[in-house]
This record gives sequence, structure tokens and C-alpha cells, in this order.
Amino acid sequence: MPSHNLSQIQLDDLEILGYSVAGEETVIALPQLDVCFDVGKAPDQLIAVNHVLLTHGHMDHAAGFAYYLSQRNFCGLAPGTIVAPANLIKPMQEIVNAWGRLDGNRIPAKLVGVQPGDEHQIKPNLFARAFPTKHSAGSVGFTVLEKRKKLKAEYAGLTGPQLVELKKQGVQIDNPLEIPIVTYLGDTQYVDFAQLDYVAESKILIAECTFYEDDHVSRAKAGRHMHVDELASLLDRLDNEHIIISHLTQRTPMHEARKMLKQALPPEIHEKTIILMDRKWRQSRRPA
Repeated sequence: MPSHNLSQIQLDDLEILGYSVAGEETVIALPQLDVCFDVGKAPDQLIAVNHVLLTHGHMDHAAGFAYYLSQRNFCGLAPGTIVAPANLIKPMQEIVNAWGRLDGNRIPAKLVGVQPGDEHQIKPNLFARAFPTKHSAGSVGFTVLEKRKKLKAEYAGLTGPQLVELKKQGVQIDNPLEIPIVTYLGDTQYVDFAQLDYVAESKILIAECTFYEDDHVSRAKAGRHMHVDELASLLDRLDNEHIIISHLTQRTPMHEARKMLKQALPPEIHEKTIILMDRKWRQSRRPA
């Protein structure tokens, strides 16, 4: 039996699996991209995902990282890779070592520290780029990008052998092309992420919006989280095809959050927005 009842959202050819409740647990994966954003309590269903992109060290986002690594070893899988803010790597390794002593078995781990602007290769043409957020010390968000090369227009009519000859001569015949597929903001207070093209143009945006009620504005600021009014201001300057909302507070019932989100967003933005944990939305999209 699966350890978690994960939400499941299908967007074109990508499946999003996850669970996200503020203060309890956040873990969101795209198996086709082989990435898991944060790890929560390490759901069994996501142990096979090879790359965990950890945004910060708060327990509700990071508690299961050692279990994730241990279970991969138990199942005979290669050591999982956890990409995390550089300032977390040393304490994370200490935790892995301590669990190894408790368990009586060494836990293989590949921990990769990143700073904003760093990239980690997931597949030959797929990369995760870290960018700064405002939540805890060193916290980052991640954009997963596909990198391609596009032939320059002036060489479009040439034959294969002609192109090969130009390459031998050292001529740059193509331009690099980046396609931002999915961006995960993680926990963060309001930042004008529209300044980052790869965030603004990402096909899928996974954004936290923890607080919704008018008297929760101060709570949002105190915890360095986003309020729905701030989210509305941010989304108005972005150009994402799909938006998934995560990290809702338990202080606001889902039906109320759903209503306030609809009131805060312009219709054209609300139409492409999904609350990850909105089970009513999921049921309405099930085939008859």
C-alpha cells in the first residue's frame, strides 16, 4: 500500500504528483523529468525519482531526505542525488552519517550544494537552475530547463556536409536555446520573479500561496510566505501556461481558499490555475 495519498495532475504529457500542506509536508515530483521538488516525508511512490531539488531545510520540506537515500539503497537503486543550498550540505551529511550509525549500515548519498545561478545536469539536455528566494538562510527555487541548439538562419539552406565543414573551420553555426519547462518557487515571501525570464516564461509554475484571509497578511510577512494578494500581483507579470498552487495554510478551509483565490485573480489567470491539494478539482477532471 502506498505511504501517501498524493495529488495527481496531468498537464499535457507531464504528470505532477505531490502533497503540500503548510507546516505538515511538501513534496512535488515530475517523474518524467526525473525530479522531485523538496522531499517531505519521502513518499514510497517517489523513491525511484533520481534527483531531489531541495529548496531549504525546514522539516516539512526536508524531513525525509535520509529515508529517501536509505530506501534507495535498500531497494538496490543507485545513490539518489539531492541538490540543496550549499549551506545545508554539511549538516545534511552529518545527519546521513548519524542515521548510518543508528541503522548499522552506511547510507550512500550524493549531496550537491548550489548557490543561486548554479545549474545541475539531470539528463544530457535537461538542467535544474537555482535562483534566490526569500524564506530562510540560503533558500533557493529551481527551474528545470531543456537546452537545445538552433541552426542560425543564414545556414538553413546548407547541406549536411557543408555544415560539417563549417564546424571544422570553427564557425558557430547554431545558437543556444533554452526552454523552461517547470519552475518551483518553494517557500518564499513576495519577490518580483518576473525579472527572471526563465521563471516568467516557464511552461509550468509551481508557486506557494500560504495565506488568503485579510487578517493573515501579517502572518505571511512574519513567516516569509506569500499572501494571495501578493500572488495575484506576481502572476499578472508572468506568462506561464499552467500554474499550480502549493503550501496552503490549515487555518483556511479549502473551499474558502478556492473562493478567495478566484476573487483575487483575473479570470484569464484563474482559468489556468490549480490548487495542488484541491481534491474537488481533481474529482471534477476525472473521466466519466
